[in-house]
Amino acid sequence: MVRPLPADAAPVVVELGPGTGAFTRAIQERTGGRARHVAVELNARWAELLAERHPEVDVVRADARELPRLLADRGIAAVDAVVSGLPWVAYSPGADGRGLHTVITQVLAPDGVFTQFGYTWTRWAPPARRQLADLRAHFAEVTTSPTVWRNLPPAIVHEARGPRR
Repeated sequence: MVRPLPADAAPVVVELGPGTGAFTRAIQERTGGRARHVAVELNARWAELLAERHPEVDVVRADARELPRLLADRGIAAVDAVVSGLPWVAYSPGADGRGLHTVITQVLAPDGVFTQFGYTWTRWAPPARRQLADLRAHFAEVTTSPTVWRNLPPAIVHEARGPRR
């Protein structure tokens, strides 16, 4: 999930659906704590817990669809990476008709990267197939990792580059 992040720079990283911080820690380790790291979590309790565990991270309790406004409020014009722990159902179009991939491509730098994990056993389910098709519609390049067997349950990682606007 975090391998595409630059290890020797100070990237702007947005984490969607960080929960209690499994990827948060990995992002901080990968970037050596140099990243400007904004974590967007909808669940109030998890956001509070994450802020306590990671005071170096800008934890925001909000809906990920508010990302353009949240970043503008922080003076951030574009991000280098978006790391998502959100379930696939979260990418469905909202009340305004925009899906979350549309929002992500709006804030991602042209050379930025988006990573999303999924469980191997769900790859053939209709929501997973729709997710992959939507990724391909919104990004010029989409790759899927081999199965990560050490994860329980086993998982895959989608890596997307070249946001289409």
